[in-house]
Amino acid sequence: MSLDERTGVGETTDVGGSPADSRRADGPGRRRRLRLLARVNPVTRLAAIIVMTTPLLFTVDWVSAAIALVLQLVLFAGAGLSLPTIAKRVWPILLAAPIAGVSMLLYGRPSGAVYVDIGLIRITDGSIELAIAVTLRVLAVGLPAVLLFIDVDPTALADGLAQVWHLPSRFVLGALAGARLVGLFLEDWRAMALSRRARGIGDHGVLRRFATMAFALLVLAIRRGSKLATAMEARGFGADRPRTWARESRVGAADLVLVAVAVAVAVIALGGAVAAGTFHPVWA
Repeated sequence: MSLDERTGVGETTDVGGSPADSRRADGPGRRRRLRLLARVNPVTRLAAIIVMTTPLLFTVDWVSAAIALVLQLVLFAGAGLSLPTIAKRVWPILLAAPIAGVSMLLYGRPSGAVYVDIGLIRITDGSIELAIAVTLRVLAVGLPAVLLFIDVDPTALADGLAQVWHLPSRFVLGALAGARLVGLFLEDWRAMALSRRARGIGDHGVLRRFATMAFALLVLAIRRGSKLATAMEARGFGADRPRTWARESRVGAADLVLVAVAVAVAVIALGGAVAAGTFHPVWA
C-alpha cells in the first residue's frame, strides 16, 4: 500500500468531509512533499533519527531541546504534516513527556530558591529548569522516531538493512519475520478473550484474567516462533550463501538531503545551547 493510499490522498469520493475534500484543501504541493518523504530509504530515516537525537542525549539543558523541537516541527510542517496530524500520531509521547517532567520537578536535584519542601518533595529553581529540559527533550527525541517511521514498510526496511547497511541476512530476515508476527498478537488476544467469555470465565478478576491471558499469549508466541524458525530453516533462509533480493534498495538525493538536515538540526541545537551558556553535559 502506498503512502497516498494510507493517507487517503488518492481517494475520489466527494461526500462532505471525505478524503476528496481533504485533497482539495491540502493542494498538490502537500501531496508532492509527502511523496518526496516516501521516496526516502527507510534506513536513511533510521540514520537521520540517530544523527538528530543522539547529540541531544549528551546535555540536559532546555535550550538545545527547545531549538531542536521547534526545528523539527517546522520541518515536519514543510513535509506536509499538519499539527493535528502530528498530535494524532505522537499522542503517547505527548502524554509521557509531562509525566517525566513532573518526576524531575518533584524529585530533581535541588538548587537555587526553594518553593516547596515537603518530605522527599522539593521544588526549587534547579528542579523546575530540569523538569522543563526533560519534558522538551522527550518530545525532541520521540517525535522524529515516531513521525519518520510511522509509514515505513517492514519489508522495505529489511531490504535496506541487508543491501545498504549490509547486515547479516539471517538476522534481518528473522527480525522481519518477527515484525510480521507482531500484528497477530492483537488477534490472538481478542480470540482468547472471546473464548474465555464463551466458557464463562472472562467476566471477573481483571488482574487475574490479564495475567493468565498474558502467559497464554507468551506460550503461543514461543510455539509459533519455533515453528516459523523451523520452516525458514527448511526453506534455506539460514544458508550462508549470498542471497538475492526481489526488490533493490537504493539511496538517492532525497536521502542525502534528509541526513544533511538531521546534522544541521543537531548542530544548531547544540550550538544554540553553547551560545546561550546553558550547555550542561550529563557527565558534569
